[in-house]
Amino acid sequence: MDGGTAEDRREAGRREFAAFLRARRERLDPAELGLPSVGQRRTPGLRREEVAQLAGVSVDYYVRLEQGRDLRPSAAVLDALAGALQLAASERDHLFRLGRTPPEPRRSTPGVERVRPVTRRLLELVYPAPAAIYGRRLDLLAWNRGFSALIIDPALLPAGRRNMVLLMFLDPGIRELYAHWSTHARDVVAALRAAAGRHPDDPSISTLVGELSIKSAEFRSLWSRHDVREKTAGRKEFDHPLVGRIALDYEMLAVPNSDQALQVYSAAPDSPDEAALRLLTSLHAGPAHARPAQAGPTHAGPAQAGAAQA
Repeated sequence: MDGGTAEDRREAGRREFAAFLRARRERLDPAELGLPSVGQRRTPGLRREEVAQLAGVSVDYYVRLEQGRDLRPSAAVLDALAGALQLAASERDHLFRLGRTPPEPRRSTPGVERVRPVTRRLLELVYPAPAAIYGRRLDLLAWNRGFSALIIDPALLPAGRRNMVLLMFLDPGIRELYAHWSTHARDVVAALRAAAGRHPDDPSISTLVGELSIKSAEFRSLWSRHDVREKTAGRKEFDHPLVGRIALDYEMLAVPNSDQALQVYSAAPDSPDEAALRLLTSLHAGPAHARPAQAGPTHAGPAQAGAAQA
């Protein structure tokens, strides 16, 4: 949504708001909400009049919201819509950002992201646990040798291709590495959608979405769902070519005063997964090394095939 007049930006914001409402409405199951089954439903999810009833607004008003008319819903209306659409906390925040889009452009466009030395030092402190620092659009800004051994060595990629969303959809090695690729692909798209809501004027996010929409039908399909989720914590299973199946927990920790996040993987103590992780890091033995984004090549990770062309 960068560029153009203030009215162009407002119009783009209204379209995004309307599309998000439709996507969330179509996701809901009327039976789960206790709504009567009256007549044949031609489209999935709730009818517009049902959402209006649940939110306590007129049908005409809700229809205008979904059509992207020139409306600025109040906080009370947005809160009612969030409840009617059963939005999670991150989705509710996204709805408020879209519904209250400021009419004037932001004063500055987000610039190049740099990792503070004290933040980079954390990668050395947690080693041999795999860890990396992500930017606002899930760019890999810094990482340690454990991350390179587990997933991929970003230093072997061109600087502009060190992005987890690109890798998830365009690198065949990454697809094979994740045991439940489709689940993590949905999560990463939902996280990118949340970032787009926080930074509607960031051209780098628009460029990333545009490239992926052209090159990946799977990304296009997931992006059209308008799912929004912040990545916080969870568990991932990897089919690693060196140590086989390994299940690891991860935490995403927000870096203060930035849009960056530190991701750290760990295994349950005295588990086969911990033993596999210890073996994996020993195969990439060496001192803890927090690599900056401009670092030179090092040992290859498991998912290098085709990565440079992703």
